[in-house]
Amino acid sequence: MKHGYVSLLLGVWLLLPGCAKERQAADPPSSPVATAAVAAGGGAVPAARSFTVRRPVLTGADIVLTKELLYDQYTLPDVYRYQETERSFKWPIVRKCLAFIENMQDIHPHWGVFQNYKNLNGEAPLVEPYRRNEYRLATDTFGIERYQSVPLYAPTDTLRPFRYGRDGAIAKVVGETGGFYTLQPVTIDGIWRVPKRYVKLLPDSVLLRHVIFVDRKDQNICTLEWEARGEWKIRSMNPATTGRYAPPYARRTPLGLYLLQQKKTKMVFLKDGSNATGGFAPYASRFTNGAHIHGVPTNVPATRIQEYSWALGTVPRSHQCVRNATSHAKFIFDWAPLDASLVVVIE
Repeated sequence: MKHGYVSLLLGVWLLLPGCAKERQAADPPSSPVATAAVAAGGGAVPAARSFTVRRPVLTGADIVLTKELLYDQYTLPDVYRYQETERSFKWPIVRKCLAFIENMQDIHPHWGVFQNYKNLNGEAPLVEPYRRNEYRLATDTFGIERYQSVPLYAPTDTLRPFRYGRDGAIAKVVGETGGFYTLQPVTIDGIWRVPKRYVKLLPDSVLLRHVIFVDRKDQNICTLEWEARGEWKIRSMNPATTGRYAPPYARRTPLGLYLLQQKKTKMVFLKDGSNATGGFAPYASRFTNGAHIHGVPTNVPATRIQEYSWALGTVPRSHQCVRNATSHAKFIFDWAPLDASLVVVIE
């Protein structure tokens, strides 16, 4: 069953640029994961759903999308022009990802989410070897920063972490030993052990039926809601602005799949390189590290909420977040249930 699960995972994540490279490098022949993953598990598996796949595996071709918008302002067509380029909503990728999301809920026993926003659960131990990126932050060899991440240990070595997992990433819980959970992350191949303080267990009753897709290449966002097996409703199709690469402060919105973890009616932000307040972003929904889906920022000294910006849907301009029209950010804020909605960043 483990190999079938990984095969399903790879079929989706090879579609997301960056994830394919991460997977190929994840288990080199000398990696402790490559030699120990099969023997891993350790401890009692939480008593939850069965591992048995009860239904036929879905493919992207099985997913039916129907447009039934719940938010209909600033709606973009399926294919549209931006300057001299053609942009679109990548429905084939969306369908394959939704099939994967449905399949993974059929075969998992228990979900956990990595959590270490602002290092609230403790700074992750330093991996060896580590690197310094352009932001002068320590990273593992896969480019994942130590700050706000969780340490992933090989099953045979819990003294020093081998790599980091991003805050907001979800994983299948397959066991526990002492102060560690044994996990199979959705976006990282292999079996890993993670200290329990970095993992929030989700209720067995959770159903991941609200999904937000952010396309950082074509600068758009869409929301989808599960209707029935293989059937999803498109609830909105809008322009968005993602994070730009501009050290030392701004960074790209990270690719991957994350759980919606926190909501703030007003997210206060600081001026670059200062402790002074720079303004606020309305209706912010956080999914990884400091990355939020939010409305148009209001910069000090202004105080009024702004509805729309000409920059939405153009090129990346944010510090890492995903900017939306404020009314669309409020729609997501109200529509997407906390700890039961997914954000998928593609390009």
